[in-house]
Amino acid sequence: MRYFRVAFVLAAVVLIGTTGLAVRSVSAGSQGNSSYLSSDTHQELAWARAATAKYHNIEQALADGYVQASPDIPGEGFHYVKFSLVDCTFNPEEPEALHYAFAPNENRLQLVGVEYAVPLACGAAPEGFTGDADEWEWEVGGPPVWSLNAWIWGDNPDGIFADLNPLVP
Repeated sequence: MRYFRVAFVLAAVVLIGTTGLAVRSVSAGSQGNSSYLSSDTHQELAWARAATAKYHNIEQALADGYVQASPDIPGEGFHYVKFSLVDCTFNPEEPEALHYAFAPNENRLQLVGVEYAVPLACGAAPEGFTGDADEWEWEVGGPPVWSLNAWIWGDNPDGIFADLNPLVP
């Protein structure tokens, strides 16, 4: 039963992402560069990159339990989710979802970002990354969850923590 509940919550996160029904954004800071981020935030992002670098090989993501959970969503790409990570804990080194998009002029997927998801039932928006630049959102249309995108593997002119990435077709 617990696995079903967790799977349902994360599936809702993915489905909600396809509808674009963001209700509330917590924290400011969608800027096109990361110079405004604190050194602590840069360190946490480095931890996230180090932990997910192996997922440039999508086969490794599959072997580690991530499964495709969405079609190709404009501005987000494909979501690959590891349902066992959905809980009340934010850990920069363990994103609940990976974002993949087609590499330009190639027929292969490339890792472009990660997504963190915490059930709204866990309480207020997670502390998240150090500082106030990350943008946790809760959305309507399914089980309530807090979600946060981090575009750590691809440029995003709207900012590293922006909800969507205009460079992801």
